Amino acid sequence: MAQRKRLLVIDDEENLRHLLHSMLEKEGYEVCLAADGQAGLDLVEQQDFDIILCDLRMPRMDGIEFLKQAAGRTSTATIITMSAYGTMDLALETMQLGAYDFISKPFKPTEILLVLKKAEERERLKKENLQLRSQLKQLYGFENLIGKSPQMQGICDLIEKVAPFKSSVLITGESGTGKELVARAVHEISPRKNRTFLAINCGAIPETLLESELFGHKKGSFTGAIQDRKGFFEEADGGTLFLDEIGDIPLNLQVKLVRALQEGEVRRVGEERSIAVDVRIIAATAKNLLAEVERGSFREDLYYRLNVLPIHLPPLRERLEDVPLLVEHFIAKYNTSHGLACKAATPAAMKLLLAYPWPGNIRELENMVERAMILSEKDRIDADAIPEPVAQFQQQGRKRFTDDIFSIKVMSRIIEEQLIGKALKHTRGNKSQAAKLLELSYPSLLSKIAEYGIEHKE
Repeated sequence: MAQRKRLLVIDDEENLRHLLHSMLEKEGYEVCLAADGQAGLDLVEQQDFDIILCDLRMPRMDGIEFLKQAAGRTSTATIITMSAYGTMDLALETMQLGAYDFISKPFKPTEILLVLKKAEERERLKKENLQLRSQLKQLYGFENLIGKSPQMQGICDLIEKVAPFKSSVLITGESGTGKELVARAVHEISPRKNRTFLAINCGAIPETLLESELFGHKKGSFTGAIQDRKGFFEEADGGTLFLDEIGDIPLNLQVKLVRALQEGEVRRVGEERSIAVDVRIIAATAKNLLAEVERGSFREDLYYRLNVLPIHLPPLRERLEDVPLLVEHFIAKYNTSHGLACKAATPAAMKLLLAYPWPGNIRELENMVERAMILSEKDRIDADAIPEPVAQFQQQGRKRFTDDIFSIKVMSRIIEEQLIGKALKHTRGNKSQAAKLLELSYPSLLSKIAEYGIEHKE
């Protein structure tokens, strides 16, 4: 049997306290009551709660002061604030102080239950993400593969399947999607995990040096070759050689690479004999190698030697549901490395991040989070810390970008958000009427309004 969630209601209205107690007990919560912030704080110090519902206007200690005092005393409870005097500024202030959400009084039972279910779902995803990261760290030795989207789960499954074999792996995907992370994960759960993993960017090495770097050279074979030198293949013997940007290797070297893969041996520059090597090749590219084959700039035989076990990484815009988990991960990473104390991104900031297409993918998101954390004067990443290209995309860039979108999933989100905004404008903010126009249930509309962060203004 699932353990009952423990919920604390803090409100000076006795009738509302008992109403919430009765309603939430029926929904399966274990409910405690407090008449003001100080009484609520006393209970928080005595026991743990999963969720706290807190009014803002109360005697002795109001909700704002409770949030400030509770910040250092409860790290696990999700706090939802309530007020009959709600404004957007007040809602933002409570969220900056650590509240998860804000609900205006009077509210319908369905509204409060929806907010609670969303809070529970958020906590469930956080716990699942922590478990996933722990599993990835244990299995792969690399915890940066973050995501709960079906695409990322499929990639993790694929990594487990291909890792035990020596066959070549070809990882494709746009720049910044994490191709090297996947390569390392494959290596770390393979039988070669205790041997060398060597990562080489083929596009960063001058063409004149690339052959010597890959295959080594003999002393005196060219000017500057003052001693015998092993190449990357020999250095990675028994382990894994990751060839990033494989599409940038010149044609004359592609012939020698085919021979190395086919024969399992390499010949140093200036040497007459070959050297046997046992290396697993993982290659990666942002290019369409089949198109390069058709153009004659990439050898067909090399393509098929590399593309034995293909892994394709989707762009971040096609798995936007992973953005909150990635942001949480990067906040934890830079809190540790930079000595910061950022707690989270606010809902307003997250709305902007979820609307942006991230052409630079995960690398761009990580750089933005790091910059926002360093420049922010608050303990949360707020909307004003988001750089202009991201923050202004909803107003200025969406039309231009949608011309290039082919993802049904991404376009569905954009169209759905626009239709909800249009319906709310038509009904002058009447959500019940808007739900009928949209052919949605009232709770579903409330959920989507919260998900997209839609605000209706007259």
